[in-house]
Amino acid sequence: MKISNFKILKDLNGPVLITGHTGFKGTWMTLLLQNIGFNVIGYSLNPEKDSLFNLAKRKGKIEEAFEDIRDRKKLEKFIKKHKPSLIYHFAAQPLVIDSYSNPYETFEINSIGTANILDIALSIDSVKFIGVVTTDKVYENKELGNKFKEGDALAGSDPYSESKVAAEAAVRSWQKISNIENGPRIVSLRAGNVIGGGDLSKNRLTADIVRAIKSDTELKIRNKNSTRPWQHVLDVLFGYVLTAEVSLTNTQINSINFAPHDKSLTVDELVHIVKSKLSNLKVSYSETNYFKVHEATNLQLDSTYANKVLEWTPFYSQPESIIATFDWWEKHVASDISNEILCINEIDYYFKNVQLPRYLKLN
Repeated sequence: MKISNFKILKDLNGPVLITGHTGFKGTWMTLLLQNIGFNVIGYSLNPEKDSLFNLAKRKGKIEEAFEDIRDRKKLEKFIKKHKPSLIYHFAAQPLVIDSYSNPYETFEINSIGTANILDIALSIDSVKFIGVVTTDKVYENKELGNKFKEGDALAGSDPYSESKVAAEAAVRSWQKISNIENGPRIVSLRAGNVIGGGDLSKNRLTADIVRAIKSDTELKIRNKNSTRPWQHVLDVLFGYVLTAEVSLTNTQINSINFAPHDKSLTVDELVHIVKSKLSNLKVSYSETNYFKVHEATNLQLDSTYANKVLEWTPFYSQPESIIATFDWWEKHVASDISNEILCINEIDYYFKNVQLPRYLKLN
């Protein structure tokens, strides 16, 4: 895809700032944006040892700073220096289990860190759009099996989800301020369980499967009947870019869901799809929640609004997302191609095959 497809975004002068660019989604977003012609800068903590950022040898590939978003002075200095036009705020403490061990830090990163980004960005004239990445877990979940819509009530059930609800409160507050001051468009971006090649984050199912296969150990499954909206990382990130394009027209978007069109799969269904591809996966099941913390049983999002205002529709079904994820890992093991090129090849394939909204199609 050529940058000329993005008629609004191509006219902006500053780079795209990605906070949390060393994370799984942040690394994929950097590669996606660079692939379609954007200048990208990053602001993040140092990468985790087994991160996609390190696997793809991304250090030094863009202008970047390895700092904490809670340090307002350093963050402000970086943003004022580089004058970004777009900001995607991924930086977060993203793990439910860890949030029980460090609830204060989780709140500080996810809520105060978000407030820092928003408050600083509103003082920088170059910034035209801010996409704040939250989660499907911000919705009040009464375990009724319903698909959550953007206007549904927000309420968390654990320190992580509550901290993201607090981030949503910050978004709503600065949206009001920005509307008064004619500042940047600010949108809350909500998605479910995002999967794809290169994710080795702890306590994530696809990452646990990869670790079990690599170490030839048994994968221990809890809550096999829990459902999640599993979706490929490129579907979600493309939706984030479309949101910026449309928001910078006269379309007011405050929050938006990205989700599969098919019904959320259970943990057990995901495992069986993987086993059909990787027969050497060994699995055991337990009804015991050995983390002894609350985890939602059923999660589903309604992405009708994204389809309506963005003409966004997922390219991958949930089974296809799962297969694509483990195709990436198989190539990672068997191929001499670099991990960065594996990602770029997948991005190229995606844009050659995805159905583009009509406003992006070339004449």
